[in-house]
Amino acid sequence: MSGKQVTVIIPNYNGLKFLGICLDALEHQTFRDFEILVVDNGSSDGSVEWLKEQGIPAVFLPENTGFSGAVNAGIRAASTPYVLLLNNDTEAAPDFVGELYAAIRRSGKIFAVSSKMVQMYRRELMDDAGDMYSLMGWAYQRGVGRSSRGYNRPMEVFSACAGAAIYRRAVFDEIGLFDEMHFAYLEDIDVCWRAKIRGCHVRYCPKAVVYHVGSGTSGSRYNPFKVRLAARNSVYLNYKNMPAGQLLVNAPLIAAGVLVKYGFFRKLGFGREYLAGMKEGLATMRKCRKVPYAPDRLVNYLSIQWELTAGTAVYVYEFLARQLKKAAIVTKN
Repeated sequence: MSGKQVTVIIPNYNGLKFLGICLDALEHQTFRDFEILVVDNGSSDGSVEWLKEQGIPAVFLPENTGFSGAVNAGIRAASTPYVLLLNNDTEAAPDFVGELYAAIRRSGKIFAVSSKMVQMYRRELMDDAGDMYSLMGWAYQRGVGRSSRGYNRPMEVFSACAGAAIYRRAVFDEIGLFDEMHFAYLEDIDVCWRAKIRGCHVRYCPKAVVYHVGSGTSGSRYNPFKVRLAARNSVYLNYKNMPAGQLLVNAPLIAAGVLVKYGFFRKLGFGREYLAGMKEGLATMRKCRKVPYAPDRLVNYLSIQWELTAGTAVYVYEFLARQLKKAAIVTKN
């Protein structure tokens, strides 16, 4: 046992250009009761050599196991009560670790706490204020693209963004680690969903500020790899975590969501990749370990359904607000 309270786990895949800034920010944290563990995912850009030269504690994986595989290796190697997952393309504000630690310790029912992620190169704009999920099967980031002056109220969110969030390690022993079938994308929604079925909470902490490049590893917001994988994982996500009755009730909206998403990605030139991901998900979904239905947790399932309904309402409201704003700009011009 290290005696520390928190292990900051940094998954890295060919992210040498980011590591210096990320690690330097951690050196300047006001809270010091933590240790650092980098999990290198088979990098070929000199990251391995640099980490060894700098003497930074690290786990070296022989090949790229995806985000899920990397953070799971870090969680298994950690011995602290809390683990903090942090993307390599980030710069944490000085109080970042301390604020997340204080937030998760406010209640033993809290599984995870999401931070206030701000865009690295446009610090007036938000990147993520906790993640939400909707009845249409869409995950979305609260606040993305909006003013970073807002989103200053702590609140319950559906999921913590695993790019910069703290987790109670003991809960992983009950629900399992991140699903490695996901490889990357939506794995953080999945693990928080499983925790909510158990009755845990996920919070957003606005005082924990971190600056994030975004798409530092995949290289862009949308690309064929990302579209296909996210589409596949969306099938896993709903199949695993919704009992049969909940799936039946939500099926019409999920189907509508798939059609709308396909139309969206088709316009961007990724329609084929989206359909390929959906087909792969349907063909392989039974390989996922479905969360067994627990009748004694009916209240938790109803609470989750309410969160999905609220998440849908918020998404629709924000979408309409954006359209009205665009219309107003066009009219003005």
